[in-house]
Amino acid sequence: MRKFLIVSAAALILGACSTVAETVRGPELAPIGYPAALVPVQQAYLPSPQARVEATPASANSLWRSGARTFFGDQRARHIGDILTVNINIDDRAQTQNSTNRSRSNDISGGVSNFFGLENSLGRAFPGGFDPQNMIGLEGQSNATGSGSVNRAEKVNLTIAAVVTEVLSNGNLVIQGRQEVRTNREVRELTVAGIVRPEDISAGNTISHTQIAEARISYGGRGDISRVQATPAAQSLVERFSPF
Repeated sequence: MRKFLIVSAAALILGACSTVAETVRGPELAPIGYPAALVPVQQAYLPSPQARVEATPASANSLWRSGARTFFGDQRARHIGDILTVNINIDDRAQTQNSTNRSRSNDISGGVSNFFGLENSLGRAFPGGFDPQNMIGLEGQSNATGSGSVNRAEKVNLTIAAVVTEVLSNGNLVIQGRQEVRTNREVRELTVAGIVRPEDISAGNTISHTQIAEARISYGGRGDISRVQATPAAQSLVERFSPF
């Protein structure tokens, strides 16, 4: 327990230092690396292809040289580590409006004409008046009214290069890509991940976001502007857990 507290305190101190440094110098770009951490789900994939056997050196009068790309070969991404271009063109609009109005009223009454000859005795027990014909009476009424509407519009037009990170057993490709752009003290982040079919990749080695299965597209940022626009942490906690 003591060791856990020490580690937690150290993490908090490092986090605070990072926040202070980011406040002074602005947000830093993330290091360039293989984008394997973008998708937390582990997919089964085929082993990476074996290294190609070196071609026989071309003769002096040959049009081809060793190591050159094949002229008639398919240059589309199909192996782990290959790069393809993803065109993101989102222009979605959604509008929904619902209205509900419910009302219900109940009225139940009942009486007893004879009750073991004790009708008169009950009348004397209740000097305010007792009517055996109206011994039981129930009334109820409920009303409910509700309405809701949604009006949403989104438009994103971006292009990003993605890397093939896995090849599934059926030949589909798992792609992941990340792009960061820093302008003054604001960093804009664009990430894309998903599964594509090799047949959907165009001859220009591009693919549309609508052809990506399990697509995960994120566009946001961090920096001074994003921090000012965000709701303070304490206010967010109060709004989330307040019962009122």
